[in-house]
Amino acid sequence: METRTNDMPTVLVTGAAGGIGKASCDVFFEAGYRVIGVDRRPIEDLPYEVLHFDIGGLGNGDAACESFYQQVEELAQGRLNALVNNAAIQIVKPIEAITRYDWSETLDTNLLAPFWLIQRFLPLLRAAGGCVVNIASVHAMVTKAEFTVYATSKGALVALTRAMSIELAPHVRVNAVIPAATDTPMLRDGFGDNLEGLEVLGDYHPLKRIARPEEVAQIVLFLAGPQASFMTGAAVSVDGGIGACLHDPVVAR
Repeated sequence: METRTNDMPTVLVTGAAGGIGKASCDVFFEAGYRVIGVDRRPIEDLPYEVLHFDIGGLGNGDAACESFYQQVEELAQGRLNALVNNAAIQIVKPIEAITRYDWSETLDTNLLAPFWLIQRFLPLLRAAGGCVVNIASVHAMVTKAEFTVYATSKGALVALTRAMSIELAPHVRVNAVIPAATDTPMLRDGFGDNLEGLEVLGDYHPLKRIARPEEVAQIVLFLAGPQASFMTGAAVSVDGGIGACLHDPVVAR
């Protein structure tokens, strides 16, 4: 693992084993940040620190949570320039099949964990004049059948972004990124062997493809940097134009 000096900016990225999370860790590392990744899946042989922890359990407030917080604080060395709330779970079910556990697991990970992390690390963020980037989803704005739980959690995350941006200004900026379909393990798992369906999804985007994780990660890096210093409370779409696309099954003649 490469040693980084104390004067380098520090970023914490959750969901570091996933597509956007891993890409975000990589682009921040390449940009000269001290990177702290977090994921419930163990990851090894990376040039930056990755902590094995399930942030969905942060609401428990138990000894394991406190140990995790202290590990991050020790690694951050007094300041956190950026917090990227990327970790998420996606439950796709018809309304009749949704359970209480589905709701609690989704909201604990997709909505409440970002809040608990921001709340705990506010002193580190303020010390650095830092920023938060919440990874939402196109489902926060437009969605489809069986995505009720996921879409609700991501819509709430965008609302949380706006609310916290007001209260934490001017010392901490808070923005959201709204990706559309991105080539991540989570997306591919949802399609299974249906590669044709994945191609159809890509073709439906006006840009005729789904996003690459690094394309989303570059926007995250931009929002965390000085070029975006006048941006807070924003929800930036990285959606290949699909958010502007009207689905009309009637073909004009």
